[in-house]
Amino acid sequence: MVFNASGKILESSSSSSSVSQAELASYGNRILKANEKLISTLVKPTDTNDSVSFTLAAIEAEVFMVGRNVTLDKIPRLDTTNSSVDIDLIGIAKNNNETRSAAVAFMSYNTMENLLKPDFFNTPNATIKTMMSTVISATLPKTTNTKLTKPVNFTLKHIREFEPSGSLSCVYWNISEWIVDGCSVLETNINYTVCSCVHLSTFALIMQTSRPSESDSLLELLNMVCVPVGLVFFSLALLTFALCQWSPGVNNVARINLCISLLCAHLLFLLTQEFLSLIRPRQVLCAVISGVLHFLFLSGFVWMFIEAVLLFIRVKNLSQISSKKWEALNSGFLCVIGYMVALVVVGVSTAVDPKGYGSEQCWIKMDEGFIWSFLGPVCVILALNMILFIIIIINLILTLKNLNAEVSQMKRTKIMTFKTLAQFVVLGCSWILGFFTNDIEELEILFLILNSQQGTFIFLVYCVLNDEVRQQYRKFFRCLCCGLKPNTIKKR
Repeated sequence: MVFNASGKILESSSSSSSVSQAELASYGNRILKANEKLISTLVKPTDTNDSVSFTLAAIEAEVFMVGRNVTLDKIPRLDTTNSSVDIDLIGIAKNNNETRSAAVAFMSYNTMENLLKPDFFNTPNATIKTMMSTVISATLPKTTNTKLTKPVNFTLKHIREFEPSGSLSCVYWNISEWIVDGCSVLETNINYTVCSCVHLSTFALIMQTSRPSESDSLLELLNMVCVPVGLVFFSLALLTFALCQWSPGVNNVARINLCISLLCAHLLFLLTQEFLSLIRPRQVLCAVISGVLHFLFLSGFVWMFIEAVLLFIRVKNLSQISSKKWEALNSGFLCVIGYMVALVVVGVSTAVDPKGYGSEQCWIKMDEGFIWSFLGPVCVILALNMILFIIIIINLILTLKNLNAEVSQMKRTKIMTFKTLAQFVVLGCSWILGFFTNDIEELEILFLILNSQQGTFIFLVYCVLNDEVRQQYRKFFRCLCCGLKPNTIKKR
């Protein structure tokens, strides 16, 4: 009851915006002292060894005791969900000549970082500090001689996504600040870090990262401007596809579904980043959103590939396009391919590693190669689309050479050539730039602009530059100007 009460006090104290840093540190110190005294009551005399553990919403704890007749031949390990400690308790017990006993209490605080914030870690450089582990505490209750015989090793699991460019520090709490004296990093990877300390106290793992540069701010601004613009043009393209009547030889299934997939994906991503502070604490919701984003973006790439195949067929038969060519490529068949491929990939990924979704940005986690469940299919599709794009360009060049010098036919072919070049973005080939940015500001800006404007290019290529669509829109606007209210836009 007391531990639960202290957990509620911790949450209520940290949620108040009027509490100063000094008061937060004072609250934290009081809770630490009270819990250390309380946990010491679980220590009971034993001749060999014994342990007690419990798990609450805010606190996990384990107490391990050894006596004079202990038969353990190795250093005991105490575990909680996100941390563990290896301490030479047997050696400490031998140094207690009278009792030949010792006890260690190990506690992990799930929400203590709200009081003992990482900003209490004073460093000379103005960096962003992030708590990478739960706050843990280790003490030797009811032990006469508390001198350590060996350094204590703590294994701290990362509770947030590890930034490779960040600097990790093993720190301990010293009344009003986090300091590193006596602690060092022994081993680290993307999942956990091992800290070694020569004393016991309250510990944590803090990561320092550099503050965003001006280029990062520019990219963020461009993202907030370009993505909404792209969403507007996705919507305009969908509206055009829905209102206009198309000739039987035109197959818009891939374009419509490509717009739907990318419109939903970009909109969901934009809203997620806007409300990330509200979504991130709800881990299940964050994981679901990342799974849906995985599906939407992946289905978008599949539709890009389908559009590339359809464009290849159209260019291959430039001089004579027959509607029979599209009979085998009906809408239902294309939709099964467009969405089932992405659904299967996401389903298999979820079955293999359900915890792979829900990073700090509510996207796919980078650890253990799970990101390749997205990058793998994307790389294959981009490679195929690049091959098809090159073949299309070669076919167009050959066709232009063999055409008669008929002005109208030449004009149509040049327009189609321009459209095909614009397809470099529509087919997603510009996403290849993402593999070569390497923090090069110019490439990052180009990558952001091109890929956020796929909707703009789709609208330009298939709507603005389409004679049939332009004529139907002229009739529509002419009717509006004359005060008429046509039920439908008649076919040319």
